[in-house]
Amino acid sequence: MDPPFNKILIANRGEIAVRVIRAARELGIETVAVYSDADKDSLHVLLADEAVRIGPPPPKDSYLNIDAIVDAAESTGAEAVHPGYGFLAENPHFAEALEEAGIVFIGPPADVQRRVGRKLDARRFFSSVGVPVVPGTLDPVTPDEAVDAAEKLGYPVMVKPAGGGGGIGMSIAWTPAELERALERASSIAASAFSDSEVYVEKYFPRARHIEVQIVADTRGHVVHLFERECSIQRRFQKLVEESPSPALDEDLRNTVTGYAVKAAASVGYVNAGTFEFLFDPVSRKFYLLEVNSRIQVEHPVTEMITGIDIVKLQLYVAAGEPLPFSQPEIERRGHAFEARIYAEDPLAGFAPSPGVIERLREPSGPWVRVDSGVYEGYEVPPYYDPLLMKIIVWGRTREEARVRMLRALEETRVEGLKTNIAFHQLVFEDEAFIKGELSTRFIQERDIVERLREFRARSRPLPPKRAESKERKGVKEVVDAWKLASRIGF
Repeated sequence: MDPPFNKILIANRGEIAVRVIRAARELGIETVAVYSDADKDSLHVLLADEAVRIGPPPPKDSYLNIDAIVDAAESTGAEAVHPGYGFLAENPHFAEALEEAGIVFIGPPADVQRRVGRKLDARRFFSSVGVPVVPGTLDPVTPDEAVDAAEKLGYPVMVKPAGGGGGIGMSIAWTPAELERALERASSIAASAFSDSEVYVEKYFPRARHIEVQIVADTRGHVVHLFERECSIQRRFQKLVEESPSPALDEDLRNTVTGYAVKAAASVGYVNAGTFEFLFDPVSRKFYLLEVNSRIQVEHPVTEMITGIDIVKLQLYVAAGEPLPFSQPEIERRGHAFEARIYAEDPLAGFAPSPGVIERLREPSGPWVRVDSGVYEGYEVPPYYDPLLMKIIVWGRTREEARVRMLRALEETRVEGLKTNIAFHQLVFEDEAFIKGELSTRFIQERDIVERLREFRARSRPLPPKRAESKERKGVKEVVDAWKLASRIGF
């Protein structure tokens, strides 16, 4: 099959940019990286066929600079742009700017992004077509309206920014007094982060599980699901551990939630890859649509491991107008997969970022272990962006086999020179409730994972000491030059 494009630009950085570059290279597609001054020696820059500087470190001046990225695509002759996740991935103005320049956006079109991107609009729409949404308001609320809504819904409730995502600005209120503070906080953060201070109120389910469904749709109206992922292990409403299949679902429940996702995607005219996120209340055994992520997800490798489908390659072909290469009955699920997100952060300091130089690095390997990484030994993790270093993904024939394999992979992993959350993950995967599959979005708090971490000591062996340096001692520059050479010869 011919490549869907000759050259694409990746409008992102870090591990997702590396992931897209690798998929493109396997298809014989040339790649263009973009970078800020802070990322001039990043792995995605070193691996791409070309690289274009787009500005200084602050995201608003570089990775969020639509004009600079469109100019980079035009000047390099890129036929399409993959946005990755975050930054401009769900920005309809970016998709429109590319379309006006005659460049393909590898993702859903701008009109679909608008329909699913703003949470309240999406809640109203999907509720109208028979997809259940979390009980709550369908319009922005004033403080007085929020109090009335909370009394009708019953505490606890969640206050959410109307135009945001990624857990930013969300607050739980267990009492009327907490609701007042939550409204002030959410409105303030929303105005700063999204230039939109409007908020709304939803019922909060303390024992809920976070279940999401991966879908892919082509330009001819065909929609399929690639099963579900469970993402209940979260900090600050942001995911840390993902797995598939969910240990909470039987086949009837699985068919229910995947059916909702396909129905929702078809009703909105969705195109390309996307994720429909649901809350699952184990008490009522009901699903409620939370939001739609109109992009590739951080946790997409979990789905790839159980289905054998390369979602990024599929995105490229769908963006080029090709039909889906399979029907729903042809998609099979095998075994169990986990993903652990390894961040440069300190769980004992409220998961605060820990930028710095990676002095030593050892990534895990072995049977059925995959690492999606954006770093290398000697690389300096900048303070300007999300501190995700790598994702460790494992597969097993059963959930228990995969869990034990993840523990082995975590034990092998070493990152020296900055703080990471590796030990945190070890505690999670060893936790008795986790082993039983007894999860909820409050798992970290209820299982006292952070408090237990204060007394936790990793039981793995340290890295062996480095050899004595020679006179021709290699520094970071030599390491970078080696990566550049490897990139040129097709590494």
